[in-house]
Amino acid sequence: MTLSEYILLAMSSLFVIVDPLATAPAFLAMTPNDTREQRLHTAWLACSTVAVVLLGFALAGTFIFRILGITLPAFEIAASIVLLVIALDMLRVQRSRVQETHEEKQAGVEKTDIAITPLAIPMLAGPGAISTTILLQNEAKTIPEHIALYGCIVAVSLASYLIFRVAIRSARWLNPIAMSIAIRVMGLLLAAVAVQFMLNGVKEFAAELGK
Repeated sequence: MTLSEYILLAMSSLFVIVDPLATAPAFLAMTPNDTREQRLHTAWLACSTVAVVLLGFALAGTFIFRILGITLPAFEIAASIVLLVIALDMLRVQRSRVQETHEEKQAGVEKTDIAITPLAIPMLAGPGAISTTILLQNEAKTIPEHIALYGCIVAVSLASYLIFRVAIRSARWLNPIAMSIAIRVMGLLLAAVAVQFMLNGVKEFAAELGK
């Protein structure tokens, strides 16, 4: 895999799984009484938290594996199942309970400060995003690829903030039909990524058995 191919894989996978387009309406619904400035502050804090959390798992993923005694094939297969569940829900144009539950969303409506939880965690940086980050970190074989992953995490967090900013300025820009189409397309792409991760895990497991 070339560096450009890895960047494309990392950027698309992270953007699809963080899914700020689908989260934006929930963000607006959870902040009905906030001013524009308050919403912008909440969005910035949430997206900054996403960057910190995912960068932390990208840096510590291998160390966590060693501590818990988890092999990469086992994690790839488990994570691919989580991603596939989310992808199937996206194809049905509904938020997966892996990303957020009804109770978490309702708690967000009732909370005064929703930036860290539930907006950043688990709605944006949930189990799926964390799993994807660790998988991508293990796919990175060179220093440029590791640096590219960190850059992709920051870029996706910034893109999420910009999407929230657009949503705050004009909710009418978020056309429901266009969003449904985009979410279905992203769900299909995520399903393909999940299956590829599963195939990689099975292939590596088979190779380990053959040693």
